[in-house]
Amino acid sequence: MSMQSASAPTNEAPLKSGMTGGHLPVGRWKKLWMDVKRNKISYFLMAPFLILFTMFTIIPIITSIFLSFSYYNIVEKPSFVGLSNYRLLFVDDDIFLQSIGITLKFALITGPLGYIMAFILAWLISQIPQKYRFFYTLCFYTPSITSAVAMSVVWLYFFAGDRKGLLNHYLMNLGILNEPYLFLQNVESIVPVIIFVSLWMSMGIGFLAFLAGLQNVPIELYEAGKIDGVKYRWQELWYITLPSVKPQLLFGAVMQVVFSLQVFDVSMQLVGMPSPLYAGHTILAHLYDYAFIRFEMGYASAIAVVLFLMMLGLNRFIFRLLGGD
Repeated sequence: MSMQSASAPTNEAPLKSGMTGGHLPVGRWKKLWMDVKRNKISYFLMAPFLILFTMFTIIPIITSIFLSFSYYNIVEKPSFVGLSNYRLLFVDDDIFLQSIGITLKFALITGPLGYIMAFILAWLISQIPQKYRFFYTLCFYTPSITSAVAMSVVWLYFFAGDRKGLLNHYLMNLGILNEPYLFLQNVESIVPVIIFVSLWMSMGIGFLAFLAGLQNVPIELYEAGKIDGVKYRWQELWYITLPSVKPQLLFGAVMQVVFSLQVFDVSMQLVGMPSPLYAGHTILAHLYDYAFIRFEMGYASAIAVVLFLMMLGLNRFIFRLLGGD
């Protein structure tokens, strides 16, 4: 009886690195295609949104990035200029650098303050009886859905720089002012006025998200908290309410960042375009100036890319701060 040598080759080939069960690893695109086939009904229902999102968000972003490296005035074909637009923005364009400072100042004040105000108002409304909530919600939400043009009529009368201006009238009657103050022409008061009006109009989608989240916190959590020793409202707010509405807090923070960095309509309606000595000139106002007044689309695209990166960076910071488990 012959013995098979230990060194004789066998029919089983050794598995190569990166193979599982004798099969090559499935590629990322192949995995995606298999997932689409497996969940084709879900992807079919998502298709309208994905198509519209791609057409009106993804493609414009990619187009803006390409145009930011070109000179394009709508009439002529885009011509590649490399980083020239970005060099002009950060080296030669003093108005743009000023607009960055104004926008960041505006965002650092209205962002956190508007966010806190929206949550506190939503929390207070959630504490009152159900039959009164709709009225108070409507009162605080209405300014955010009213156009800046309509709201500016009220605020232009309120901050008017003559004796008929409402604020000047009362301040002079109280003896605080001896003569009318030019709130909308003085460079020192333009940004505070814009901040004040913007805060009034900031109770938007984030405010409604907070209100919806607060009303959906299970009452059993509060009952369990009382058993565990929670006695005061601020303890309920800190230990029960805030952890329960964390998704709404994240959503509201993202919306507040977008709102703060996109301020433009309020500034243009109150102090004009351009504002006196560019005191109320924001990044979006600078973008509007070059895109729709000067028609320098390549330069405007570079401004849009910078604004997009600022929003992206701040949103990533917010996700790290509030998005963790």
